Amino acid sequence: MQRKFLTNLGFLLFLNLLIKPFWIFGIDRTVQNVVGAEDFGFYFTILNFSFLFNILLDFGITNFNNRNIAQNAHLLNKHFSGILAMKFMLAVVYFVVTFSIGLIWGFRGTGLWMLALLGLNQFLISFILYLRSNVSALLFFKTDSVLSVLDRILMIIFCSILLWGNIISQPMRIEWFVYAQTLSYVLTALVALLVVIRKASFTRLNWNVPFFVMIIKQSLPFAVLVLLMTFYNRFDSVLLQKLIPGEEGKIQVGVYAHGYRLLDAANNIAYLVSVLLLPLFARQLKSGMKVENLARLSFTLLFVLSVIVSAGSWFYSYPIMDLLYDHYISNSATVFGVLMGCFIGYSTTYVFGTLLTANGSLKYLNLVAAGGMLLNVGLNLILIPWYGALGAAWASLVTQLLMAASQVVLAVILFRFRFNPRYLVTLLAFVTGVILISRITSGLPMHWIKSFSLMLGVSFILAMFLGLFNIRHFFRLVTSRQD
Repeated sequence: MQRKFLTNLGFLLFLNLLIKPFWIFGIDRTVQNVVGAEDFGFYFTILNFSFLFNILLDFGITNFNNRNIAQNAHLLNKHFSGILAMKFMLAVVYFVVTFSIGLIWGFRGTGLWMLALLGLNQFLISFILYLRSNVSALLFFKTDSVLSVLDRILMIIFCSILLWGNIISQPMRIEWFVYAQTLSYVLTALVALLVVIRKASFTRLNWNVPFFVMIIKQSLPFAVLVLLMTFYNRFDSVLLQKLIPGEEGKIQVGVYAHGYRLLDAANNIAYLVSVLLLPLFARQLKSGMKVENLARLSFTLLFVLSVIVSAGSWFYSYPIMDLLYDHYISNSATVFGVLMGCFIGYSTTYVFGTLLTANGSLKYLNLVAAGGMLLNVGLNLILIPWYGALGAAWASLVTQLLMAASQVVLAVILFRFRFNPRYLVTLLAFVTGVILISRITSGLPMHWIKSFSLMLGVSFILAMFLGLFNIRHFFRLVTSRQD
């Protein structure tokens, strides 16, 4: 299983690192600069609002399906047509609820039109993720890896034409950006649907009410978990514009979006690891295998990466923001430095939260997530009126780190992982070392890109020196013929 995890992770990362950096730095960043912080902040607020009730599109079906099909592959043919029909039914519920609450919240005119477009995009994303959950549950990881970047490849093509194709005399508008996303998601959904139909004996939609009720009952704990996590992950920018009215609120959301964009990009890498881990953990648990080795391996990889990225982002926050954006550099840099610390919490959650999900420990996860939501909303209500986007960033950081720590404790207790003081001391030594390395290199009299590259290199060398990256062990796993 460790070999399967590493080899497929390598292919998945290769594709995503080939495509997504150009999307982030070439397309998404350019759009933010062209449309301006206010317009992008307006878009970012509605985008996150459309996320809040995203669970109504899925109701936990994707996570439930991934775990269920991974453990019982023969159920794909039996469940696919029924779940497909259910997804369309849930889409109607999502749009009714989202539009109703959007009207109560105060969206009108352009805001409602943007909410409709982004709501459609949310449905398409949810549909694609469900289709991909079938592909990954069957352990067709390479196919899933290609599907994971297809939408971004299409967006790069469409947005490049709009930005630099000289086919339109007007400058890029935020609505065109959303249209390009919609078309990309539609085409990706069609491709993913064709892939899954080849694996499942699908002929028509199956409107089976007892089946719907059964699936909802089984996936309800997953749905509650996703809903709670969505609120403490996505409510910040919505509260920002509500608590700071007028143009200043849009600017603060724009500043927050500047910092959040790279965090979101980093999280995509950690999320990809969780996509691989969920079916692998589920298979191991069903067969009675120990999950400790795979959990430790994946956590170590993500912890090393997240600590280096977070420390580098803190000490190099201003030059990074200055390189990427044209406006509000100083404010964006401060927010960015704090937000990137959340990457450590996210990465930890993507390992231990995924393990607990695969184990079906949803009751404990939901209790933790409920606490996280209350904590995050409370901190935002206190900090945003005083500190704006920076207050929202600190609220996110505190919430993510506490949620991650809670999930680690839960996993250790439930799976009776061995307490290894040497491993903990090694992790602490690594964190301390990376902070010192980042502090020293950021003060060197050289161009910041050179010192930043030096910091990355020395930090990875430290990880290998401490035994967190064992190249020989990885090589043996990858070249071994055993799973």
